Order: sequence, then C-alpha cells, then structure tokens
Amino acid sequence: MQQIVNFIIRNKSFLFFLLLLSVSVGLTIQSHSYHKSKFINSANSVTGGVYNLSNSVSSYFNLKEENDKLHEENARLRAILNNQPSTTNTYIDTTTFGAKYKFTTGKIIKNSYSLQNNYLTINKGRRDSVKQDLGVISSKGIIGIIDNTNSKYATVISVLNTTNKISGQLKKTNHFGTLSWNGKSPRFIQLTDIQKNAKLTKGDTIITSGRSAIFPKGILVGQIEGYKLDFTKNYYEIEVKLFNDMTNLEHITIIENKDKKLIDNLLKTNE
Repeated sequence: MQQIVNFIIRNKSFLFFLLLLSVSVGLTIQSHSYHKSKFINSANSVTGGVYNLSNSVSSYFNLKEENDKLHEENARLRAILNNQPSTTNTYIDTTTFGAKYKFTTGKIIKNSYSLQNNYLTINKGRRDSVKQDLGVISSKGIIGIIDNTNSKYATVISVLNTTNKISGQLKKTNHFGTLSWNGKSPRFIQLTDIQKNAKLTKGDTIITSGRSAIFPKGILVGQIEGYKLDFTKNYYEIEVKLFNDMTNLEHITIIENKDKKLIDNLLKTNE
C-alpha cells in the first residue's frame, strides 16, 4: 500500500494531467454531435471485434450442435426443391418471395434476452450492404430488425424488445394484427388487434403479414399458446410461442426488400 501511495505522490502532476485530459475529451464528445458519432462508431468497432473473437471460441465447442442444425436445414431445403410436403412446420417457404428480396447470411456474436429492450450484435455491416430497417430471421423464423450499423457490424432490435412492433397474421386466414413483447418470458410474444370473429385454435401458426416493407409475407413467428378477448371484447390478445429459441441463436439471414425505398417514398407522399 505504501508503494502505491509513493507512486501517486511521485507522479501526481502526470496523473492530474491525465485526469484533466479525460474530462476535456469527455466534454468535447458530449457537446459535439460529430465527435460523439465518431467515438460511438469507433467503440462499436472495438467491441464488435471483441465479441467476434469471443464468439469464435465458443463456436468451436458447439460444432456438433451447429452441424445438426445445418443438416436439418438442408433436409428442409431438399423438401422444398423436390416439391415434397415437409415433415415439420418450421421452415421458411422462400419459393414465394420472388426476386425483389435479397438475402445475406451472417452470425450473431452477442445476444441479450433478459432485459426489457434487448438487442443483438451481428458480424455484418455497411460493407456487406447491411443498413437500418432490414429484417433479420433464422431458419425457424423472425429475430428482429437492423438498428445501427458500422462498416463491419450491426445491432439488431430483437423481437424481445418492448419497442418493437411487427405486423403478423394467422397463417390459415388473412386476419392480421400487431406483434409485440410484454417484457416477460423470452419464449413468448403477443399478437393483438385480431378481430373477435377470427377462428382461433391453440397450435395455429402465426406468420408475418407482409404489410410492411421489412418482412415478406410468410416468415414464421410461432404457434398460438393461448388467447382471450381484450377489455373492449372486440379483439383478441394472443399468446404466441416463438419457433425460435431466442436464448440460443447463431446463424441468421438478413432480408432486404429492394423496393423498400420506393414504398417508403410513396407513403411519405401520401402523408
């Protein structure tokens, strides 16, 4: 302890200079948006690199499990290509999307699911043509929407984020509503605004409705676990069990709607 005290006394001028420098840099970053933006982008690049390294190590010890997932996905793709009915309901029917959607594969290097507003970090960024408001899915369904990007990485607003709203519908009908999360279990999200005349059954599949420029129609979400009428007695509140295990994710696909800009400009004109 005495050596530490002596070190501080001997170098007090230099340490005081470092303190003042840190305070001045902090004040500069906070008061100038340009400097703040540069600092955040630099920090994201550094933390992204750390997360990527950590993820590479953990991935090595999960090779068997990941290989099993890849084999399962290959089986689903073969079923689609051969026009055979799939034995599972957890595949994405990419044959219905058309050419206006671009698909980019990637990996999750950081994931949160225990907060009220959860985010993921992926190993794709602007150099991979990834930008804000693109959809993110896995082989089993929706994961979230791209939020911020830098050159190499991007953050994703998870479906387990209370601010996220996605248009969903019943697979067997055209009744659609809003998918959101109540901040409770990471296994379930909620579907609201479904008219009470809709016929519901536990186990019915919920998909994306295609009524936005982010997700195509038909991306899997989950199955109905339970439902009840809301306080108005006119709409259902539906508990949806996610097909994705949001606590165990790695491989993802990013969806870009090539017509999104045209659609957004048209909506702005109408407004």
